[in-house]
Amino acid sequence: MSASTTSTSQGEPRRRRPYAPRVPIAERREQLLDAALAVIVSDGYDRVSIDAIAKRAQVARSVVYGAYENLDALLTALLDRQQTRAFARLLETIPDTTDLSTPVSPASPATLAAPASPASPATFAAEAIRRMSAMLRQDPDTWRLILLTPGNMPTVVRDRIEADRERFRLRVEQWITLLPPTQSNPQLDPRILAHALVACAEHFGRTALTDPDKFDPQHLVDQVRIIFDTIWRTPARH
Repeated sequence: MSASTTSTSQGEPRRRRPYAPRVPIAERREQLLDAALAVIVSDGYDRVSIDAIAKRAQVARSVVYGAYENLDALLTALLDRQQTRAFARLLETIPDTTDLSTPVSPASPATLAAPASPASPATFAAEAIRRMSAMLRQDPDTWRLILLTPGNMPTVVRDRIEADRERFRLRVEQWITLLPPTQSNPQLDPRILAHALVACAEHFGRTALTDPDKFDPQHLVDQVRIIFDTIWRTPARH
């Protein structure tokens, strides 16, 4: 008889419950959050449940309930974790900035820490794209949920993603306003340009996740450098 089965009173084999070795509760919670994320990415929000999470983590349901009171508590913890990770990593894609760790509110842009104005906008933007490419490779599941938004995404999740998108856009807009006057085109509206840049970044991020071989990362970085050099060297038309 295999180690994974026992016998019922009728002599039929019965599969044993998954055995979960004892691990520190913090480690167990991280394991379960990873399992929940994997279920959502592969099957969608409609299929996430305590049973699905336990199966993905290869533990019994009791182990899940020993770490989280219920499914809502587990999903709230997952949302908090992924939001913190995603926004922190997103801010890391903005090179050469001052205090970016302070949370900011779209309603209070004055509280934003001022990014350092780079000598070359093209170099700054190219480095940002390079870091974004690395970020997508390091944690694709998180960014699939953000950039490839499933139709059944709960409203609370969608609202958090939109809020973080606006926070990031405000950082980009503020950086544009700090460009040296001799380099910036006076006809460029920082707010509109920030919207355009974030939209472009998201488009190429989705492409990197769905068709990673379509654009070579280094070629994309080089093209971004050319585009920014063109924008900031072209005199305004009157």
